[in-house]
Amino acid sequence: MKPVLVVGASVGGSIAACTLRALGVDVILLERDLNYIKPCGGAVPPLVFNEYDLPEDLIDRKVTTAVVASSRHMAEFPVASSHPSDRDFIAMVRREKFDRYIRQRAVDQGATLIEGKFIGMEISSQGVRATCEDKSRRAHVLEVSAVIGADGAYSAVAKALGLERLPMAVAYQERIHLPDDAMRYWETRAALYLGDEVSPDLYAWVFPKYDHVAAGIGAGAGKTQRARALLNNLKSRLKDQLGAGESILFEAHHLPMHPRKHLSYDRVALIGDAAGLVQATSGEGIYWAMKSGEMAARAIAAHIANPSAAALRRDYDAQWWKRYRPTYTFLQLLQRISYNGDIQREIFAAMCQDPDVQRLTFDSYLAKHIEPAPWSVQMKITGHWLSAAVRELIVARFGPPRRSAPQPE
Repeated sequence: MKPVLVVGASVGGSIAACTLRALGVDVILLERDLNYIKPCGGAVPPLVFNEYDLPEDLIDRKVTTAVVASSRHMAEFPVASSHPSDRDFIAMVRREKFDRYIRQRAVDQGATLIEGKFIGMEISSQGVRATCEDKSRRAHVLEVSAVIGADGAYSAVAKALGLERLPMAVAYQERIHLPDDAMRYWETRAALYLGDEVSPDLYAWVFPKYDHVAAGIGAGAGKTQRARALLNNLKSRLKDQLGAGESILFEAHHLPMHPRKHLSYDRVALIGDAAGLVQATSGEGIYWAMKSGEMAARAIAAHIANPSAAALRRDYDAQWWKRYRPTYTFLQLLQRISYNGDIQREIFAAMCQDPDVQRLTFDSYLAKHIEPAPWSVQMKITGHWLSAAVRELIVARFGPPRRSAPQPE
């Protein structure tokens, strides 16, 4: 049986390769640049380490306090679910360490790793004839049974299928080494910042890592030129918390803004960023890349003799959306109503002060599953949202209420 070609050896592609090898399928893992570090905030739910049997020494920091701040509101609250446990934290990882470990596991399990560039492919009823180019620019032809495109937002596999490029957001991030006293503030704390001056339509962030923090901004399509100015605004806003930090590295990458119509085609499956499986509200992509890599690999292995579009869409696409469509639909709606304007962002930040909202947020994030809240809780949250909306509309129209001046005795 011909092997499966996995294009892209980041987390999604490497998990796909591990899954295929565990199912007895030969794998060629093609990575354009083995020294490339994926720019990323690096937030991972703890269940990743359980599901994929990963050692926790890959975790730089365990975040147990979350901060959401707008221009007028700030909510600081614990990372806590409805059923408290020792897994109530957000794991922060560095992609250069995290990705390398999983890729090496795939190699140790028998995947053939090639450093080279995917050029194109020809698909027939007998298989796929894929062309790649190694580091010395020599062309190679690979005869494989199927291809998994795990090659990011600008997927060459998707391009070879004739698919249009997805709308993109830009993420621009700076790694900053902080003095010890400033780093202590961030050891177990991660923060999101809202406002036109730091992110016109998404959010900015500060995430702690092993010996530094990652401070970054997200901005929608057409705003790439403003990314550096937005990041400088964030650093100015946080001058007290960041202290006299030393810049280590600037990183930038693009994120697809919505999923593709189809994830699978004849003998080809797309996963992670290549499939547009990034969460609209948070920009989270690591877990979704890993899970889609696993599910696509299982579907291809089940139909290795003839991985047709119909078979893969039934066993990958349909199963993916059956499990995760409620999550994607809810978060797309939340993004539209929470980030598109100052009033919406102020309402969102105000709502983050609600303990029910905090709990439901982490129930969803930590379990990667949205469980409907009881009607009583839904009504309570709706009432809170309405009151916050009215309050912010009044402030937008008339300004914040004036405080009475103290009267002399």
